[in-house]
Amino acid sequence: MHGRRPSFISDLPTLSAMTFTAAYIAEQLQGEVIGDGTVPLTGFTSADRAGSGDLTFAEKDSFFAAAEASAAAAILVSGPFTSTTKVLIRVPNARIAAAKVLPLFFPHEQASPGIHPGASVSPTAQVDITAHIGPGCVLEAGVTIGARSVLLGGNYLGRDCRLGDNVCLFPHVVLYARTQVGHRVVIHAGTVIGSDGYGYVFDQGRHRKIPQVGNVIIEDDVEIGANAAIDRAALGSTIIGAGTKIDNLVHVAHNVVMGRHCLIMGQVGFAGSTQLGDYCVIASQSGIAGHLKLGPQSTVGAKSGVMRDVAAKETVLGIPAMPDKQAKRQWIAVQKLPELMLRIREIEKHVAELQITHASP
Repeated sequence: MHGRRPSFISDLPTLSAMTFTAAYIAEQLQGEVIGDGTVPLTGFTSADRAGSGDLTFAEKDSFFAAAEASAAAAILVSGPFTSTTKVLIRVPNARIAAAKVLPLFFPHEQASPGIHPGASVSPTAQVDITAHIGPGCVLEAGVTIGARSVLLGGNYLGRDCRLGDNVCLFPHVVLYARTQVGHRVVIHAGTVIGSDGYGYVFDQGRHRKIPQVGNVIIEDDVEIGANAAIDRAALGSTIIGAGTKIDNLVHVAHNVVMGRHCLIMGQVGFAGSTQLGDYCVIASQSGIAGHLKLGPQSTVGAKSGVMRDVAAKETVLGIPAMPDKQAKRQWIAVQKLPELMLRIREIEKHVAELQITHASP
């Protein structure tokens, strides 16, 4: 193993270890400085916490008022804001600019290349010389680890797992045999990839297990949150498409295929063999039944139960999930039920009185 990877921060023109001029920040963001471009910026934070030398951002009038009243030295803005007291860095989108500038002030820790003495690595595993294998890691036969990938500790990689370049596994991530992980993938602590799919068949009074002999493929630029579980396929592969982001506590069953750049929020569950197109959004605590197809750019609202296919660009809500406008109309109607019940009782009472009147001689 050779030396530590160089930090990109060391190559930047700074006033100190973590200080940048407003002009330099604007250049990195392809923005425009309004005011003194030589103002030193030493940190990035929200307006309510900003101190002298900090950079903050504002997307709308109320945020800008708070930022201008703060002690911040400069404000990232999008839109026609002006100030006589603050340096402004004008960009097309302040939130996107904030996401781009944060790594400058808070760079990721750089893990030293090498294999910790407390790791167990099979002689047939191939570990790139620039990779970091932390304490307590177990790499079984045939495992391949790409350049600059980091296993932080307590990770188990089963036989013939493959990791691409610049992968980060946080502590106690488990990859079952033959899991394939692309480049620039991040998997957070406690997540299990490739566990058995939930497959049983009823046979003579008992549930017989169907062997799950497939694997999981995680494509490039995927991020998976903590304590998620992605099951391997019964046959073939469970696939997570490139650029997809999965939140904490998500379960993905066997043979699910997700498209590219999907967003999956916390506590969502997918039953087996469901297919998602590109750019799907599944909000928290939703359940997706098996063997369904969710079209590209479709959206599932929070706490929904999806029991039918969802068309491309369609938004569904509720249990069972239905088109969003229909669901909202039903919710409004349900809110009116107590009032309607009172009116019905009054009508019934009036009808009863009329019947008594007409029945009298």
